[in-house]
Amino acid sequence: MATRSRRRSRIAAFQALFEADLSGRPAGQVLDAGLGRGRLAEEAASFARALVAGVTERREEIDAVISEHAAAFPLSEMAPVDRSVLRLAIYEVLFDNRHAPLRVAINEAVEIAKGYGSDSSGRFVNGVLGSVALKAAGETQ
Repeated sequence: MATRSRRRSRIAAFQALFEADLSGRPAGQVLDAGLGRGRLAEEAASFARALVAGVTERREEIDAVISEHAAAFPLSEMAPVDRSVLRLAIYEVLFDNRHAPLRVAINEAVEIAKGYGSDSSGRFVNGVLGSVALKAAGETQ
């Protein structure tokens, strides 16, 4: 799958996670409704579904990681865009590294945060993910 397709898949997954977070609807249903508009090729849609399913399945673990690495920003008070981007990226970085190298997953998350979040979202997401990656690298040595 082309890099651009992966980026579009990540954006679709992020949008579904964000909408689900705000609406309380299941993220898979939100994604399926978005994918029903036919914006992604089947392979890209499949990747987006896998991302959303993985985040949904591992959400408690992911939220614990976010809480550990962004202790000054409780999840309930964190900007929904930042929270959704972090959930997606941490899933890719810690639980599903078969699709993208660490640097790619982090860079993609930062770009999504910059595009959809506040002026400081990119820096915040980069800082949290950098901390997560450093800890993960230390644990594998």
